[in-house]
Amino acid sequence: MFGIVAPSVRADVASKASVRLDSALQTAGQLDSVLQASDWAFVAANWEYLLAGTVVTILLTVTSLSLGFLAGFPAGAIEVYGSGRVSEAVSTLGVLLRGTPIVVLVVLFHYGLPLPRFGSVPWLEINLTAFLSATLALGFRSGAYQSQVFRGAIESIDDGQTEAARSVGMSKRQAVRHIVFPQALRRSLPGFQNEFTIVLKDTSIAFAIGLAELLTRAESLYLQPGKGTAVMEVILTITAIYFVLTFATNRSLDALHDRYSIPGGTE
Repeated sequence: MFGIVAPSVRADVASKASVRLDSALQTAGQLDSVLQASDWAFVAANWEYLLAGTVVTILLTVTSLSLGFLAGFPAGAIEVYGSGRVSEAVSTLGVLLRGTPIVVLVVLFHYGLPLPRFGSVPWLEINLTAFLSATLALGFRSGAYQSQVFRGAIESIDDGQTEAARSVGMSKRQAVRHIVFPQALRRSLPGFQNEFTIVLKDTSIAFAIGLAELLTRAESLYLQPGKGTAVMEVILTITAIYFVLTFATNRSLDALHDRYSIPGGTE
């Protein structure tokens, strides 16, 4: 009784299987047509356009990290050596910046601050006001994270070194400046390396305010009429660019860390 299947049931199963097979074949055909030689040629023909976006991404990374360092290192030092209220205020501000999504910060800085209206750079085709907004948002957000990197590095220096410096006639400020800070900077390199990579990838958030960085330019390419089939090629290309930038940065900072790490000290 259990081995008999009604003809109508068998027909229904066969029909569903046929539909699934046709769907699978159609999907396979679509995948085969995704990576087309003509689309790769389209990407290659626009290499200068993507190169300009890469330059903007690199510039935005450098300016944001520089601002982050200028804000983060003093903030980390204040959290360690500052008075109660000042230290608490800096710590609270850092928590707010770290706890706010970066895309929200970019939008708030761009539309909420009375920033001066600048022109644009012709070859890069970027709006300088948008670039400034993105730099401020990414920079202060990076500074909030860098402050914790530097705070941890400063606190990792044994107090005995400060006491030894004081015993030979240095003031506390001189001991911190000449003994603690140089070692803290060297010990913070691994954490700074991680932050560098994060900021590099977070530059794509500037897409939200229309800054013509790499991701924005990639979208503008495949949204051109008749170029919708080039989405995969364009995305793979900018992925490779991000990977090369990240890899080169990490290897360079690894070499810098090996060169300046404290011999016999804590990494």
